Amino acid sequence: MTHIRRFDHIGITVADLDSATAFFVGLGLEVEGTGSVQGEFVETVCAIPGAHCNIVMLRPPGGGSALELSSFVTPDHLPGSPTAMANEVGLRNVSFEVDDLQAAVDAVAVDGYGLVGGIGAYENSVRMAYVRGPEGIIVSLFEQIG
Repeated sequence: MTHIRRFDHIGITVADLDSATAFFVGLGLEVEGTGSVQGEFVETVCAIPGAHCNIVMLRPPGGGSALELSSFVTPDHLPGSPTAMANEVGLRNVSFEVDDLQAAVDAVAVDGYGLVGGIGAYENSVRMAYVRGPEGIIVSLFEQIG
């Protein structure tokens, strides 16, 4: 028996919600909605008394699973590791397929976001690169080739 009906979203907590939102909108995600949650519900789910956070939900063009960005108003956020590498335990990357990998890498570079390593090819079918986005988030961008 399966318990999961569908994959819904990935949530990432950030300190600067506007900057993180701008980064992902620049890649082509669309803001689906914004909101603020506080009170018993979020305190219970997060196990953080006094929790209050602002949220932006983003979706790729045409639909699909969402990316939730949240930023805590209270209590203050705790810093993560902005230089985490792919072999560190925990969520290490969010991945998106793009039409033109080089164009996507160039677009985020304009805002100062660079490659973690380089652009690699796998078996003449996929080209991929890790970009270090806002607050150290690793964003995997890949294109189908061949």
